[in-house]
Amino acid sequence: MPCLLYAKVEFFNLAILKGGADEARRVAESTRLFALAESLGGVESLIEVSAVMTHASTANSPLAIDPSLVRLSVGIENVADLLSDLENGLAA
Repeated sequence: MPCLLYAKVEFFNLAILKGGADEARRVAESTRLFALAESLGGVESLIEVSAVMTHASTANSPLAIDPSLVRLSVGIENVADLLSDLENGLAA
């Protein structure tokens, strides 16, 4: 009988940037390896500014997301490359 193996690893981190919404957008737009996108269920690394993407409809409500919050979904790319990409994005 064949043995089927399936694994999906998804990690995410949330960070609130001191520079507010402008810095969150700047960092998200400055990364090369992290695609600026909502979760697509794939294996690629993504960066998202939730307040203007997935949670845009909650603006001006008690459920609103902090506009300086950045969400990272870490995919299967090389860890050192991803860290370098984030460092470059934060320094941009």
